[in-house]
Amino acid sequence: MAESNFDALVRAAYLQSFPARVELFSEGDRADFLFVVVEGCVELYASWNSHETTMTMVTPYGTFILAAVIKDAAYLMAARTADRSRILMIPSGDVREAFQRDEAFARAIVVELASCYRAAVKSQKELKLRSGVERLAAYLLRQSRDNGGESCITLPLDKRTLAALLGMTPENLS
Repeated sequence: MAESNFDALVRAAYLQSFPARVELFSEGDRADFLFVVVEGCVELYASWNSHETTMTMVTPYGTFILAAVIKDAAYLMAARTADRSRILMIPSGDVREAFQRDEAFARAIVVELASCYRAAVKSQKELKLRSGVERLAAYLLRQSRDNGGESCITLPLDKRTLAALLGMTPENLS
């Protein structure tokens, strides 16, 4: 993106540190900021009828809630820090202005949204077409690949969160 547009976004942004388990926003809130995880991990989750599930985990340097920011819409999920985290918060209005002004930035946004869409489709396919054991195996293989092919890995999530992410109960994960 143009350096002047980047400078304007960064000038308006806030870099905040949060302890673990801090709620950043609730489902249904207006999208005030685009969030970028600089350090730590953020859990995006949804609730319905006293049930809660993890939708995804965002690690550095992932963005989240981009679609709500671009559409000036409400958040479809809630977010909380999973670990101590540093998060860059960019005001939504500034993101939308840069999107309108800067073609290169707009193309980057479209690519990011396309990537998020593809990840959502892959996640839905996994939930609908694989058994719980197959989802767990695929997750472990991804973790191994992301850790350089190591055969021994440390799970980055607690059992409850991992089970929710895989679309199962903690009891079934056992």
